[in-house]
Amino acid sequence: MTIRTILVDDEKLAIQGLQLRLEAFPDVEVIDTCSNGREAIRKIKTEKPDLVFLDIEMPGFDGFSVVKGVMDIEPPLIVFVTAYQEHAIRAFEANAINYLMKPVDTARLADTLERVRVRLAEKKSAEEAEKLKEVLAEVAPDAMDNMPDEEETAGRYEKLINIKDRGQIFRVDVDSIEHIEAAGDYMCIYTGDNSLILRETMKDLERRLDPRLFQRVHRSTIVNLDKVRQVKPHTNGECFLMLESGAQVKVSRSYRDVVARFVH
Repeated sequence: MTIRTILVDDEKLAIQGLQLRLEAFPDVEVIDTCSNGREAIRKIKTEKPDLVFLDIEMPGFDGFSVVKGVMDIEPPLIVFVTAYQEHAIRAFEANAINYLMKPVDTARLADTLERVRVRLAEKKSAEEAEKLKEVLAEVAPDAMDNMPDEEETAGRYEKLINIKDRGQIFRVDVDSIEHIEAAGDYMCIYTGDNSLILRETMKDLERRLDPRLFQRVHRSTIVNLDKVRQVKPHTNGECFLMLESGAQVKVSRSYRDVVARFVH
């Protein structure tokens, strides 16, 4: 899969430097560059790239204005690139994939592109997730009946969770969470490419998550059902769920009704 990419920065040297670093990633194709926000909005709407590396501090339309300017279409994935760390919180509020400081560190760039690959793969797997839900309706209609209607749940559950970890505040898109494991009063949040620690009880966190997607499969584990890709039977009525990232999660016998949703 080729990641069609546009670079936006009013500094020519910054664009050249980022282009050089991106040459190390053969699946990234830089299809255009822009030197200001207005040009970026026009090119994004015309070219419809998968990914945009976007400077924040630009004369006229800054990076955040560019994001607002493309909200009338399906926006690309955004990575903010800037010399000013104080913009980090606003960047994550704008649902950016990541926030890179100039000069761009190669290791962080590689990590960011891996996140991009995962997110693009999630878009393609949305259809598979819908098929899994159809299977659920066929093989476990009772379980479906017990789930709240979409209208009932609209607006009731978190879309973003703020997590303070290692002295930083992370804005985590709930849909990106693969699974959650409890360790006392702490929750380990796994997003496939990252793990963060949240101080909260399992019970309290469950109240914040949409039960149509997040189900407990073990007394100390919650799984995002949209991330399940395979079921592996195990002994004594237990089994493992294979998640999108390749991680395996054990399902205890007490929660085997959840597994029934994925078995023909």
